[in-house]
Amino acid sequence: MADDHPSLIRDKKLLSIVIPVFNEEESINELLRRLLVLSDKLSSDLNVELIFIDDGSKDRSLPLLRSISEQVGNVKVISFRRNFGHQIAITAGIDFAAGDYVAIIDADLQDPPELIEDMYRIALTGFDVVYGKRRSRAGETVLKKTSAAAFYRLLSYMCEIEIPANTGDFRLISRQVVEAFKLLREQHRFVRGMLPWLGFRAAPLEYDREKRYAGTTKYPLRKMLTFATNAILSFSKKPLTMAIRIGFLTIIVGVSLGVYMLYLKLFTNIPVPGLTAILLSIIMFSGVQILLIGVIGEYIARIFEEVKGRPLYLIAETINI
Repeated sequence: MADDHPSLIRDKKLLSIVIPVFNEEESINELLRRLLVLSDKLSSDLNVELIFIDDGSKDRSLPLLRSISEQVGNVKVISFRRNFGHQIAITAGIDFAAGDYVAIIDADLQDPPELIEDMYRIALTGFDVVYGKRRSRAGETVLKKTSAAAFYRLLSYMCEIEIPANTGDFRLISRQVVEAFKLLREQHRFVRGMLPWLGFRAAPLEYDREKRYAGTTKYPLRKMLTFATNAILSFSKKPLTMAIRIGFLTIIVGVSLGVYMLYLKLFTNIPVPGLTAILLSIIMFSGVQILLIGVIGEYIARIFEEVKGRPLYLIAETINI
């Protein structure tokens, strides 16, 4: 009977584990095996539900999840109509999670599922957010590690809230955080920044990140740059204030050069630089103007996306929800 289903027995607290999936058919079985071992280990304290969000996968990820959900009752599946993006998939999982605590983990097994137990134990000591903080990053190129370090330094300087460095979306949050997070419905989402913005008490769990179990990264350079742009523009107005400063600096440089040229013309015999200097100045200042217009345009584009009021995602099907 349905009432006997483990996930429906609420004499114990419920832990929801949210797993966004995009073309991860090679990792799903191993991930599920490790998550089920974790579920058995936690069974004396917690019921566990596993919520997989298929983000428009093109491989066999969704059929595989369908098959698994028929065999394992606490496996739940949400399938998007198309690819809406990793951060939206996490949001959908949190929206549907019923747990007293919600853990977020990617399907690539770079973040060890076993650490969710440690996060839960830390949360019980009085923390609403426990986030994974990477000590090392196995299997990543020097370029990836260097760019990640530069990104977090830039983010720390630009953003008006403190976003811990060397963290991802791997974390555990309490029900209070879930309900507060569900109030935030902006289109351009940076979950690892949105959760600190809420202001709940947080603690790190340091760990060594593993190599991807199978497949290739879903964050190539282009997506990484887009992700970094979203992070900065979603949590900082400094690019706009920097544009004003650059504008004032350009005016000061222009006036200073004008005064200098006038001095050369009136009080010295030094010839005033001609066409080449003028062309270079025009090119340089035109480039600065276009850059600043682009920055302003990015903010306007985000306003445009928000005022349309479209839903964050559309669901094609749900299983065991």
